[in-house]
Amino acid sequence: MAFLEIEKLEKRFGAVQILKGIDLDIEEGGFLVLVGPSGCGKSTLLNTIAGLESVTKGEIRIAGKRVNELHPSKRDIAMVFQSYALYPNMSVAQNISFGMEIKGVPKDERVKAIAGVAETLQISHLLDRKPSQLSGGQRQRVAMGRALVRRPQVFLFDEPLSNLDAKLRVDMRTEIKRLHQSMKRTIVYVTHDQIEAMTLATKIAVLKDGVLQQAGTPAEIYNRPDNIFVADFMGSPAMNLIPAKVVGSGKTVKLEIGAHGGKPLVLNVGSHLNGYSGKTVVFGIRPEAITDPEGADRTSQNLITADCFIDVVEPAGSDTFAVINLGGKEAIARLRADARVVPGTMSKLSFNLDKAVFFNPDTQQRIE
Repeated sequence: MAFLEIEKLEKRFGAVQILKGIDLDIEEGGFLVLVGPSGCGKSTLLNTIAGLESVTKGEIRIAGKRVNELHPSKRDIAMVFQSYALYPNMSVAQNISFGMEIKGVPKDERVKAIAGVAETLQISHLLDRKPSQLSGGQRQRVAMGRALVRRPQVFLFDEPLSNLDAKLRVDMRTEIKRLHQSMKRTIVYVTHDQIEAMTLATKIAVLKDGVLQQAGTPAEIYNRPDNIFVADFMGSPAMNLIPAKVVGSGKTVKLEIGAHGGKPLVLNVGSHLNGYSGKTVVFGIRPEAITDPEGADRTSQNLITADCFIDVVEPAGSDTFAVINLGGKEAIARLRADARVVPGTMSKLSFNLDKAVFFNPDTQQRIE
């Protein structure tokens, strides 16, 4: 049963509509990540859950209770901001316990709670310091500790790692994942970083221009994107999206894709695109589904090997990326680190068509 429910939610600022009929839910103990480009409405959606923004239309329910009209302090939520929002004149311990002190929690309970979260977050040795004496990662831990100590029903995170350097972001991402596994509390987390979304979430909601594009597990979002926007936005490198002509019918449907030298690349796709013969579709395939034959997935039921012109080779440590030209567009193949490919030459690559998806170029939607 859903624990946090958002139903037909709309938010306007004057004549400008920011959220356009959002329907979304997450189970108790789930980790919902709101992701999308800047200006898509994800932070506004988070703020309506927190009560920092009013709702124009629709309903928000927490544990079955409508909270639209409730003051933020009555919603039993805790929020961790991008800016940390620590009091500079207070020590770490005072920052963590400030909310409890305002609520009149006895001192011995406060001391016990501070010690508990400080140990969890590995900041026990920092309790007497001021925020100005802390690194960015330490300040983020203090902000998280202030939220954790309240033990709310729902935690809200608004791009909490965006001010950290790349290495620290990875470390803090692991800490947040570990905390969620141990606390088993419901989390709603906003980010523009789709790697954070994929690694942290039990459920991802992808937004664009205030419209929910798709909600599902990370595997569903990655492997079965509902539309071209989701396919292109989620994944690094992004999914290859290649125009292709459908030829044949019945069980012999094939894709013809423009390739180097004028001779088209022909891929047998079975009967999946029956009804599209003579039409152009968008062929979507992840870089890891185009690889050197030795590194191909041997469990695939539809593995096709073809000669492709290698335009650029990009060694990346654990992988080698090759840029090829398909359908007049650059496509990326993800090869083994020791794959022998040379730029400016033809090389055999394997296409795992079990992993392929197809989109209607007019509607932008995935073809079922």
